[in-house]
Amino acid sequence: MEFFSDLLTVLDSTLRLSTPLLLACLAGLFSERAGIFDIGLEGKMLFAAFFSAAIAYVSGSVWLGLFAGIAGSLALSALHGLASITFRGNQLISGVAINFLAAGMTVLIAQSWFQQGGRTPSLFGGGRFEEITLPFADALSVVPILGPIYANLISGHSILVYVALTMVPVAYWVLYRTRFGLRLRAVGEAPEAVDTAGVSVVGLRYWAVIICGVLCGIAGAYMATGLQAGFVKDMTAGRGYIALAALIFAKWRPWYALFSCMLFGFLQAISLRPDLFQKYLGFEIQVQLLDALPYLLTVVILAGFVGKAIPPRAGGEPYVKER
Repeated sequence: MEFFSDLLTVLDSTLRLSTPLLLACLAGLFSERAGIFDIGLEGKMLFAAFFSAAIAYVSGSVWLGLFAGIAGSLALSALHGLASITFRGNQLISGVAINFLAAGMTVLIAQSWFQQGGRTPSLFGGGRFEEITLPFADALSVVPILGPIYANLISGHSILVYVALTMVPVAYWVLYRTRFGLRLRAVGEAPEAVDTAGVSVVGLRYWAVIICGVLCGIAGAYMATGLQAGFVKDMTAGRGYIALAALIFAKWRPWYALFSCMLFGFLQAISLRPDLFQKYLGFEIQVQLLDALPYLLTVVILAGFVGKAIPPRAGGEPYVKER
């Protein structure tokens, strides 16, 4: 039973840590399916994390913080769309520029507003997303096996964790069961065919960038107001890049994205419990090595799967309408 309890603890942490990765991965999925490569997921999440924490602290409302985070992410998405869609600039350079911009501006504004070394004050009460206890969780907790799974693993998360999980079937339905999704995928594969059919390539790509901005905004807001209690410098810690690696590993498919993000989340979760290796396997592993595992897996995936996972054919290329 002790092993089962420790397993539930690790899986619970996996769900929490996977949530920002999953939202960012789905954000990149919509963007790249429309042919817009977005290296700037990291910057958008960071921007959203800062503004959500700052507004939640000032207003005392986590919901206002969430909307502020989404607005901040959308502002950077609009900038990326303007550079890469309207002005047909290099999408990778635009994304990298957004990352640098967010990393610098968040610290600068935080220091100007709060004078706490580039961080926001800690959030309490209504400034944070509280854990939700699902119906009958307490009553079912005494049921063997299934009770603890429901009460301790499925129940007890903030609303944004459930939103992230819900977004997986929603993304699948939108991309594969709606006319909008069909056109979005077609724009990433053959934009000239979409244009010939009388559908705006620019309009669809902007919609993809907007969806990407909203999902990155939710991811960043969750990190600052759900996973942690405020904003600190560079708190995304490469999660945007990990989400891109997970997207490649998932071959740009929503359900695969869920499992790949859970894998990265699991590696992050076990890095928080190095004692389990000594407890159950009889040997110790350096904490630094465990912390590096998600990043090592990112390198392995990029080295081993980039050639096998085929991205949208028109990805990264600006569309120039033939006259």
